[in-house]
Amino acid sequence: MVDESLITIYTYSFLFTLLVNAVAYADVNSLEATIDRNPVMLDEAIRLTVTADGSADRDAFDSSPLLKDFVVGRTSVSSQTSIVNFDTKRTTVWTTTLFPRKEGSFTIPPLTIEGKSTKPIQVKVIPVQEQSNVARDYFVTTDIDLKEAYLNQQLLYTVKLFLSSNIERGSLQAPEMQNAEITQLGEDKQYTDIVNGKRYQIIERQFAVVPQASGEFTLRGPIFTGEVMAANTNQRFGFFNRTQQINRVGPDIMVNIKPIPQGIDYPWLPSEMVRVDEEWPQGDSFVAGEPVTRIVTLTALGVVEEQLPDIPEFYPPNFKLYPDQSNTTTVEKDRSLISQRQTSLAIIPTQPGNFVLPEITIPWFNTLTQQTEYATIPARSITVTPVSGANNANTPNMLNTPSASSASNEDIKNDITSATTQPNASASNGNKPLDSASGEVDTDENTQLNWMVTGALLALFVVALAGWVFTYRKLKQFQMMGPGTTNKTGSAQRFHSYAQWDEKAQFQNLMSVIKAKDTSSLTPVLKQWITALTSGKAQLSQFEGINGSVNELYALRFSARKTDAHDQSRQMTEALEKLSSEIKLARNEWKQKSTGSKHTLSNLYPAS
Repeated sequence: MVDESLITIYTYSFLFTLLVNAVAYADVNSLEATIDRNPVMLDEAIRLTVTADGSADRDAFDSSPLLKDFVVGRTSVSSQTSIVNFDTKRTTVWTTTLFPRKEGSFTIPPLTIEGKSTKPIQVKVIPVQEQSNVARDYFVTTDIDLKEAYLNQQLLYTVKLFLSSNIERGSLQAPEMQNAEITQLGEDKQYTDIVNGKRYQIIERQFAVVPQASGEFTLRGPIFTGEVMAANTNQRFGFFNRTQQINRVGPDIMVNIKPIPQGIDYPWLPSEMVRVDEEWPQGDSFVAGEPVTRIVTLTALGVVEEQLPDIPEFYPPNFKLYPDQSNTTTVEKDRSLISQRQTSLAIIPTQPGNFVLPEITIPWFNTLTQQTEYATIPARSITVTPVSGANNANTPNMLNTPSASSASNEDIKNDITSATTQPNASASNGNKPLDSASGEVDTDENTQLNWMVTGALLALFVVALAGWVFTYRKLKQFQMMGPGTTNKTGSAQRFHSYAQWDEKAQFQNLMSVIKAKDTSSLTPVLKQWITALTSGKAQLSQFEGINGSVNELYALRFSARKTDAHDQSRQMTEALEKLSSEIKLARNEWKQKSTGSKHTLSNLYPAS
């Protein structure tokens, strides 16, 4: 019993001691900071270790004071507790990686944890070139094809990782740049090369950098973190060798992004190559009422799909259009981004005749020549024929009347002949012949009836022929005058109403785009409306008020000056309201001018 009592007493004493020691070491007694190397080359990393003696919160470490001169990597934390002769000792260790931003002498400032502070540490960052004569085991290089480019122009960024030995594991982060889209191009390339007499395994990775704002920016080099085998001379078997962590960072590159040049009044599309193609049925002859599918594809090199403008669509008014939703995609090929926009449109001609489909033109900025160029599908002449087996809507089936009349007359003659010969036939068959009196009466009545039918059919034929000749002359007259001539004929009036309807529809569509603040679709819709309003006689540049408002709007949209989001939205709203007022004013002035001078519509779609 005594032994058990002693054991119980010792157990409680031990637990009480632990509790007292835990309370006693609740505070940090001391704090120390060390680094693994000094000096350090610009592309290398410093491992900073902060050790707290005593109990400390694992989240007490604050790395924000280090951000002024260094890029701070991932921080790890570990705790250790030991008890020796009832004496409890606890330590907490924080380990983080620091990447220098530039060359020079820097100070790691004092770091404070629970009232204790570390001593400042002076660090010297030297350039890589000072030890270029020494073959390094691991390093990263960066390169870019252009250090000066336009807004939204693609930059080709190349990273190379040099490894003198195999690595256990590793990761290479992507470069970073403010206001830019960065996309990796293709798969990594691996090859070997000899540098400064040392053989390296080289891993090459390329990125497409598309800046979204103008100004000077720093393209931060990517960070490589890996683990290699650290040879341990005290271990006989390689299985027990420990790994060693290495960190390298690629050099930073400064780039200058220029804004959109002055005078650009179209959706900004900088590229080295832009083309527009179409898929069209074989031949240029179509049938009225039958649909034709036209697929137009816009392809641009070195841009993302969000930058592609809408494809303009202009068609004569006597065509019904059924557009499908456009598709966009971006792929990479030959170290560059390739973007496409494809539209599919079902076209149904409603009337036969000869028509001209206007050309499709898309302006773009050539970054090689620094000039505006145009991707174009030429205008196309097509022939629309009537439906097979039917005639023109203006020439109904009356054209078949002459042949029908001829057949009827031939039948009547046969009937008359058979009627006069029928008695003889009856006599020859042994039937009682008709007497001469009654036979003569029947023959006269039939002859009179047949001639009345023949006269009526001939009269119908003459009326039909006269109507056909009249219609044919009117059609020829309308074709010679052109569909745009404002005469008093029904065809010209219908065409004029089509033109008016087209202008109203284009104007309403333009107002909807402005109300929705869809600036990317503004220019093509605006040009469509101007074409409908002026019948192709004027262009956007001739409307000074509208053109000036559009330039102000795009200058505000692509301005490099940083403004508050609320102010920018207010300015955009004001610019759109001003543009709407200029459009309404120009519309009224043009209509008054056209009415006063009695100008006729131009012949946009001539019939051949």
